[in-house]
Amino acid sequence: MSNENYTPPKVWKWDSESGGKWAGVNRPIAGPTHEKVLPVGDKPIQLYSLGTPNGIKITVMLEELLALGKTDAAYDLHTIDIGKGEQFGSDFVKLNPNSKIPVILDQSKSPPQSVFESCAILFYLAEKHGALLPQDAVDRTQCLSWLFWQESSASFLGGGFGHFYKYAPYPMEYPINRYAMESKRQLDVLDRHLAEREYMCASGYSIADIAIWAWYGRLATGDVYDAVEFLDTTSYSHVLRWAKVIQEREAVQQGLAAAR
Repeated sequence: MSNENYTPPKVWKWDSESGGKWAGVNRPIAGPTHEKVLPVGDKPIQLYSLGTPNGIKITVMLEELLALGKTDAAYDLHTIDIGKGEQFGSDFVKLNPNSKIPVILDQSKSPPQSVFESCAILFYLAEKHGALLPQDAVDRTQCLSWLFWQESSASFLGGGFGHFYKYAPYPMEYPINRYAMESKRQLDVLDRHLAEREYMCASGYSIADIAIWAWYGRLATGDVYDAVEFLDTTSYSHVLRWAKVIQEREAVQQGLAAAR
């Protein structure tokens, strides 16, 4: 199948599912599709998520906080099956109008505080607990720069490379080449940076590492998209070294287990 002769219409209209794994839930409008009450447990943090890279960020972060003795980081994890469209349930949309996982509800606040977007959740939790976020102004700025780098770059890796390489209804040479090139450029950015330091920031392990590892570290070790050979991720030796160090952390292992 080829789309080389495709000519965009003057006005795009959604008249059919686009195909691929997520065709049944993707749509060009926001808002709820059905009424759905979310479960609520008794732990301080209610996490509505799934074991995607963005979801894994949050379970790892919460387990790291618990390992540091932050008992008010205890959480109840409620699975949101995005393949079934549960992210479009009425209660979930109230917490996140963008209908994406993960979302947290902090019940230690009055009224309870909801936070969406994975990197915003990492920052919120780090600030609240005074952990995994450098206090020195220079290091803090560096940490936030890398945190937002990951947030902006993930659309190319997940929505771009991952979609066309793994989930599209048929192989398409141009988008696969386009996003493979950008994914490898980003891996090279990381490899050059990590050649000079153990973690992303000079002050040590932080939310920047958690955010970036969930995507790029797991991509390099083969846990995301099964693309080790295609992207030649073993050539990024500094990324691999860093990824394996993080993967061996006990809290990271517990966060992975919880997310799955």
